[in-house]
Parts: sequence; structure tokens; C-alpha cells
Amino acid sequence: MAKVKANGIEIEYETAGTKSDPALLMVMGLGAQLTIWPDALFEGLAKRGFYVIRYDNRDTGLSTDFASWGVADIPAAIQKVMRGEKVAAPYYLNDMAADAVGLLDALGIERAHMVGASMGGMIVQIVAALYPQRTRSMVSIYSTSGRPGLPQGKPEALAMLGSQPADTSREARVLHGMKLRRTIGSPGYPVPEAELRAYVEKNVDRRYYPEGVGRQYLSVIASGDRVEMLKTVKVPTLVLHGEEDPLLPVECGRDVARLVPGAGIETFPGWGHDFPSQLIPTLIDRIAGFCKAAKSPN
Repeated sequence: MAKVKANGIEIEYETAGTKSDPALLMVMGLGAQLTIWPDALFEGLAKRGFYVIRYDNRDTGLSTDFASWGVADIPAAIQKVMRGEKVAAPYYLNDMAADAVGLLDALGIERAHMVGASMGGMIVQIVAALYPQRTRSMVSIYSTSGRPGLPQGKPEALAMLGSQPADTSREARVLHGMKLRRTIGSPGYPVPEAELRAYVEKNVDRRYYPEGVGRQYLSVIASGDRVEMLKTVKVPTLVLHGEEDPLLPVECGRDVARLVPGAGIETFPGWGHDFPSQLIPTLIDRIAGFCKAAKSPN
């Protein structure tokens, strides 16, 4: 892994593949380190002829954190939104989109296929709308437009976003992470206990940083929806979404596909809000096939 300075912060990133191949930037979701992208997906896309980059968003993993800003008060922010008031945040989704473009600048990459999951989907939506000249295509994975009135996730899944481990021990953090993954995971693709534990332990040991999750969540709340912005997207777009997503229901993905002119969508039964190993070969096929066929209007 490596680190570069971009957009005023330091960004930790990792690459796979040959630099002369078309670039494909993978953008992760809320509080999720670059290691949440499964290695099999990351490396599988590289084997299909892409120079693949995954990175830690600001306030996550080994990239610059915003600890000096303090702890986010999410309930207060939600109350402000309900009253129609502006919410202050240390940064906004537009800043995180500028981070993605800044990383491409630092790596000397002119344009890339943008692949984002969950909050990462929100970020690549903004990149595609505001930086079309840098975007070959967009793949928005289990994400949303943020449109008010869309179906809400299951209460138990939403509750996990703000929950905390029983104590500060490593084991409590691991058990909490396993509970989170089970809660938001795929009913059709259960993960064996040992595999799930190893996955969570790897991420807990790399960095455990819930304060950053809160500030990222605040940035999502404060940034509002992308309904009008998505209508302006002109790059080839594919939406992928699980039909059993307990966090962002499949209607959220359908909304993105309806808003982006010409967007395609594929939904998968049994898929939740994770990347089950059984689905990865299919996802590699869909993403690689779409990106190779994409003809940007730029």
C-alpha cells in the first residue's frame, strides 16, 4: 500500500494490475476501509484488464482523519434536517468526490471507470456529474439518490450504524463487527463463522475508528439528496443492487437508475449489503463487461 497527498489530505491507496490498462477506481462506503473491497473482486477486475485502485476515504482507515473537529451529533443533525435547517459538517460528499479526483491527479490518471458501493456510490455519482471529463463510466452499487421518501432500511440494520461494542476490548470490537456484517449481509449467501471472524479481525486490527464513521454519516446527512444532479449525468451508468438489502432497499437503486439518463440496472435475489464470495465472479463479469463496453460521450 502507499500514500499520496491529494486535495489537502493524505490518502492511503492500493493498486492492482498494469498501469497502462484503463483505470478503475473503487470507492468504499460509510466507515469502510479499502480492505472491505474483497481481494477477489479487486484482483479479479485487474485480471480482466483494468488498473484497479482502491483507497481509504478521508476519516477512514489510514487516510487523514478529522479528529480535531470532534464527535458528530447525529440525532441533532437529523432534527435540524427535519426542521429544514442547514447542517454543519467538517466536510461534505462533494469534498469526498474531490478526494477521488485528487487521487487520480496524484497518480497521473486522466480518466477512470468509477465504481462505488453504498456511500461510495453516492461519491461516484457526484464525480460522474461534476467531473464528467474524468469519468469513463459509473457503476453505483447498493447506493441511493438520497431522495426523501424512499423506503427506509430495516430498523435493526439502521440501528447498527450507531451502535457500539460492549467494551473497548479487541474481542468486543470483533464480535460487534461480526454482528454488523450478519445484520446487513446477504440472506441468500450466509458467511461461515470462521471466514466472517477472520474478515472482521483483519479490519479491526488495521484500524478501528468509529468517530470517523460518525463524521462521515454527518456528511451524508448534511449533503442532501442528488436527485437533480443525477439527471445531469451523461456517462454510461450501471446500477447493481441486492433485492434483500436491509440497509438501502432495492428501490433506492431503482431510483438511481431511473434518474440517470440511459442507466442500466441489475438486481440480484438473496443479495444484501455486502460482497458474498459466491457472487464475486458474477460481479466481476458484470462490472468488467460493462466498463469494457462503455463509450463515454466525452
